[in-house]
Amino acid sequence: MTDFGLLDVAARGMAAQRTLLDLDARNVAAAQAATPGHPYQRLVAHLVAAPERDVFDVPDPDGEGAEGTSNPVVVSSETGTGDALTELIATLDAQRAYEADASMFDIGKRLAERTLDIER
Repeated sequence: MTDFGLLDVAARGMAAQRTLLDLDARNVAAAQAATPGHPYQRLVAHLVAAPERDVFDVPDPDGEGAEGTSNPVVVSSETGTGDALTELIATLDAQRAYEADASMFDIGKRLAERTLDIER
């Protein structure tokens, strides 16, 4: 894996976790608004493996890369049976995963900077 490949993987991970954070925030609000007689529609995200792509592919405005790679998050809905606390825990998990991806991106950035410094 190249330095840029590490940056690409970390960036795609952050994008996927950002989608999960948005879904979890929506589920928290829906859980708080739900009543016993009216359950909420809970959105569930499933992460799928994205095919390998060239780091230098330019993404289309539709969010797809030059080879047709798409968002690695597939969303489905189900009737919510949990409460706001359960949804908040899912939000915290997604936040921690986002922070881990951001740390990997930072490591990749420092690695690329060091590589460039050595080559000078």
